[in-house]
Amino acid sequence: MKAIFLSDAHLKRRSDPGYEQCMQLFARLRGRGVESGRGDEKAIMTDLLVIAGDFFDFWFERGGLIYPEFRPVVERLVQLRQSGIRISLCEGNHDFFLADYFSRKLGIEVYPGEVEFDLDGLRTLVSHGDTVDRENRRYLALRGFLRSPFSYRLQRLLPLRFLWRLARFSSEMSQGMSRDAQERLVEVMHRFAVEKYRKGLDAVILGHCHQAILREERIGGRPRTFALLGDWIIHHSYLIYENGRFTLNRFPSGG
Repeated sequence: MKAIFLSDAHLKRRSDPGYEQCMQLFARLRGRGVESGRGDEKAIMTDLLVIAGDFFDFWFERGGLIYPEFRPVVERLVQLRQSGIRISLCEGNHDFFLADYFSRKLGIEVYPGEVEFDLDGLRTLVSHGDTVDRENRRYLALRGFLRSPFSYRLQRLLPLRFLWRLARFSSEMSQGMSRDAQERLVEVMHRFAVEKYRKGLDAVILGHCHQAILREERIGGRPRTFALLGDWIIHHSYLIYENGRFTLNRFPSGG
């Protein structure tokens, strides 16, 4: 089995380098039922693609209408699914309420929280990771409000163009985590992974902190894997699982 994991592309504009490179990676992916032809030496055969949140920098949809800049990548995801690749989307702190469009209209799996995959017998947990730090109560309260039925109903009432404009403005004004905050979150996430190991998990894969890290460790007498997926803003990173082994790659190399 072969699976690919990525997160935090924060797609906004088709002209952004991260968007273009993400599209280039997806152009290489092939389902097992698709034959590779000439000039296809860089094709990556895969069974499963997992996007672990904040793939889009914002998401609002109404009646099948989506932000125009997102159409190319969404169309590519549909093509990948039709080629036989199983696609799973985990919601992030930037993109949620995804099920209305991706699950109900496109038949793509959407998970609002943690999801567990069986990778050749390896119990593997995947989540965006924004709820791991339970001490950040202010953020957790804000997250709860934004995902509440009230917020859902409110955003369904506002004009889409206004929501897209507001989201773009908010995105341009927002600031990322400081280096110290990222390093602290890495350790919080690792402690979270160790707790999951005690419950029988073999691998824990998270996004959110924009750090690209792969730790192979032996805990409880068994090999375990802790992975942070990085992003497509700086790292252009993705994780590959194949034949019992995880590797962290950076585009355009790897595969």
